[in-house]
Amino acid sequence: MDINALKAFLAVAESASFSLAAEQLHLTQPAVSKRVAALEEELNTRLFDRISRKISLTEAGRQLLPRARRMIYELEDIRRSIANLAGEVGGRLIMGTSHHIGLRRLPPALKRYSRRYPEVQLDIRFMDSETACGAVLQGDLELAIVTLPTEPITNLTTQPIWHDPLLFVVAKEHPLAARPLVSLADLVEYQAVLVAEGTYTRGILEQALRPLGLSLKVGMATNYFETLKMMVSIGLGWSLLPESMTHDPELKVLDIAEPRLSRTLGAVTHTNRSISNAARAMVEACLESLKFDG
Repeated sequence: MDINALKAFLAVAESASFSLAAEQLHLTQPAVSKRVAALEEELNTRLFDRISRKISLTEAGRQLLPRARRMIYELEDIRRSIANLAGEVGGRLIMGTSHHIGLRRLPPALKRYSRRYPEVQLDIRFMDSETACGAVLQGDLELAIVTLPTEPITNLTTQPIWHDPLLFVVAKEHPLAARPLVSLADLVEYQAVLVAEGTYTRGILEQALRPLGLSLKVGMATNYFETLKMMVSIGLGWSLLPESMTHDPELKVLDIAEPRLSRTLGAVTHTNRSISNAARAMVEACLESLKFDG
């Protein structure tokens, strides 16, 4: 069975589009169609239904999907293991990161990494931390540099890198801005603008409120911290932001004695898969950046 045909099948199945699959694989759409057609001919069955420009898996396609993933992952694992024996740092590194980390934490590490290992082809994909962890589990990413889960996830290995304090902020004109000390009970009386429910960062806040029996009044939610910062600055509510984003004259950091909230940013890999030298070097570059941050 042709590996390239399996990769084409996976790309189409996951994107539900031949054109998007072609972009992902850096091929023409006819080339992708040809590879899928060759696989269908080899298996003597149709893998996709094509109705009104919509692409969906047939029952045979659904049966093949998990098996094809395992085959590709095993092959890539073998290739990484063999390449690691040479001790060279090269090849393609597919990694994910959040927009916040990509903008505020990764640049110094990426700069040193690209200079040190110019032969590595970086494929960096921006996504929410939770999505990135899922992509590592599925084998779509080799490495994620993200907000680490607050609870262990089976088959994921985490490496803490950055301690990221979280601060409560309001606009200068907010009623709470004039108070010398604010309690969480005071805070939840007002509307908040926060990251979405189900995110690791939102979970940290909800976990702090739960023992107190307090609930949030969330007016708007977005996972882009820059957008949250803007919404706070124009008076749409209070928020919980990384400390690195709170040094702004339009914001007031609230003095809340307890609790002091923080999250951990770091690397996520699959526990049962070989890690390439390129991925190891990326984690080392991020750890090395701590020396420069300090």
